[in-house]
Amino acid sequence: MAATDFRRIGVIGGGAWGTALALAALRAGREALLWAREPAVVESVNAARENRDYLPGVTLPAALRATGDLAEVAACDAILLVTPAQHLRSACASLAVHLRPGTPLVICAKGIELESHALMSEAATAALPAGTPLAVLSGPTFAAEVARGLPTAVTLACADAALGARLVEALGSRTFRPYLSDDVVGSQIGGAVKNVLAIACGVVEGRKLGDNARAALITRGLAEITRLALALGGRPETLMGLSGLGDLTLTCSSLQSRNMSLGAALGAGRTLAEVLAERRSVAEGVYTAAAVVGLAGKKGVDMPLCAAVDAILNRGAGLDATIDGLLSRPFREEGR
Repeated sequence: MAATDFRRIGVIGGGAWGTALALAALRAGREALLWAREPAVVESVNAARENRDYLPGVTLPAALRATGDLAEVAACDAILLVTPAQHLRSACASLAVHLRPGTPLVICAKGIELESHALMSEAATAALPAGTPLAVLSGPTFAAEVARGLPTAVTLACADAALGARLVEALGSRTFRPYLSDDVVGSQIGGAVKNVLAIACGVVEGRKLGDNARAALITRGLAEITRLALALGGRPETLMGLSGLGDLTLTCSSLQSRNMSLGAALGAGRTLAEVLAERRSVAEGVYTAAAVVGLAGKKGVDMPLCAAVDAILNRGAGLDATIDGLLSRPFREEGR
């Protein structure tokens, strides 16, 4: 199958990121079909030419069509999986009964499964027919900017280099530029853990601890990401790229980030329940924090910043006491 055979791109997940990726596929010269769970989203996309619930203000072209029929999306030539991370396994199980053999799936969710501590590729593999081709798309992306066609670069990781190259050609355009990698593990760790660290950077913002503190947190957070990735078989150079340092820098530097803005609200004194009650979109770091800490514990990897976020979100730890605990840690060599 040549790249030109990926004419129809299915997108499973009708949120902001799924809608933005469907628009990116259209700009790459492909047809795009967006699957959404909520009938109101399907109606809004098809009739109002706008995803009013998740991507308001962005006019959608007539070429973008939405559906609630999973079998229709399964008939596409390649499928992007853009569900929330904690629902990826169930989405794959529902898709599996409709999927044609050999159809490649591109995982666009960023997270680690809370119950199993599985990476997204592991959760998908467990739920899909044996031999289903998989790739991972990750990197520094705000959905609203991708939707508007602003320049964006991402990592597309695939163990099958030939398939990965064809997917790059199928999805890439002048303003959406995938860079090919074969490090499927490393690219997923960067995308997952940065959401947890973005919450920490938001707390720094909300507590007015300064830019020095945020820069230190990003740098030491990158060390935590790298340690975990290496323990799982990822490569250090991957974490210096778009799916590692690039994604971490973006998400930890702008309140456009759902995770950073959530952390900023916590830092300003609001409760997690209050913040979540106001939101429709998922801040993946809330769920990934405990999963990261659990996975790190299994692998014997020290991740104090992620553990601090987990303690605040899930274990009733106070912000000031947690910050004081981090600042009181023993001094150590930078490379460790």
